[in-house]
Parts: sequence; C-alpha cells; structure tokens
Amino acid sequence: MKLEKNSSNLNLPNLITLFRIFLIPIFLYVYLRNPEENLLYSVVIFFIAGFSDFLDGYLARKNNLVTPFGTVMDPLADKLMLLTAIISYAITGVIPYIILILVGIKETFMILGGIVVYKWGIINPANRLGKFVTFSFYIGIFTLLFSKSLGTIFLFISAALGFMAGFSYIRTTLEKKKNR
Repeated sequence: MKLEKNSSNLNLPNLITLFRIFLIPIFLYVYLRNPEENLLYSVVIFFIAGFSDFLDGYLARKNNLVTPFGTVMDPLADKLMLLTAIISYAITGVIPYIILILVGIKETFMILGGIVVYKWGIINPANRLGKFVTFSFYIGIFTLLFSKSLGTIFLFISAALGFMAGFSYIRTTLEKKKNR
C-alpha cells in the first residue's frame, strides 16, 4: 500500500470513514431505545458500518487516496464501532461481560499503542490477521441474531484472535523502529 503523505485528507474514502463514526450515536440511539426489539436493527447498522469500512478501503487503494488521516482514523472508527456494539450488548445482557472486558483490554492497548507509534512517525496499516479478526467479530455479532450462545462463542474466539493480531502489530512496530 502506498501512503501519500501530501494527499488531501478531504477525499471520499475519508468522508466514508467519518460517516462510520457518525453511525455510532445512531447505533446507540436505535439499540438502547428498545434492546429486545432492536437487536436486528442494531446489527444492520453495524453491518452498514462494516460495508462502509470495506468500501472506503477499496476506494482509497484503487484511487491512490491512502492518507495518514485515513490510515489512522479508519481502524479507530472500526474500534469505536466494535466497542460501542460490545458495550451495548454486554450491558443489556445479550453477551457476557467477559467478552467486553477482553475486547476492552485489547482495544485500549491497541489505541494507546497506536497513538504512541504514530508519535514515533510509524503508521501500521491493518494487516491480514487484523482484517480477519474484524471479519470474525462481524460473524459473531451476526450470529447473535440466531443464537446468542453460538454468537458468544464466535465473539470469544474473535477476542482471542484479537490478542494474536495485537502481538503481530507489536512485532511489526518493533521491526520498523529497529530499522530506522
């Protein structure tokens, strides 16, 4: 992936990323208004965010519009949407709190680590394992519509894979820092 440092941050992929952030309060409003009846609608909003994630990444790479803003904000938007869904589902009893705790620990370290390495001038775009973890969370959340126990199992697996992805980002960052 080519990172255009002088590219304008105001481009369609980055606007789509901002749209995804805008979906977070909509998700909260819809779901928390009536959790028992609005699980389906919240999952649909979550999937709209997921599709927009795929779309902005595709457009950025295809049109050479990859920017530092997008490289940082895209995964942050994903993390914020995921945390919003996991927190909402945990506090309403759809999933156990342990999933929230695991995801919260991992995402907190990833966000803080991302800020630190960004200050070092290192930007780590999403790798294949990280993208697979995101996909696995989508499967888990979708599965909640049909089976809360099976969805919970998928979410546990996703959380474990998330820690593996986190360690791979640490390894990549340390290699980049060493090679400077």
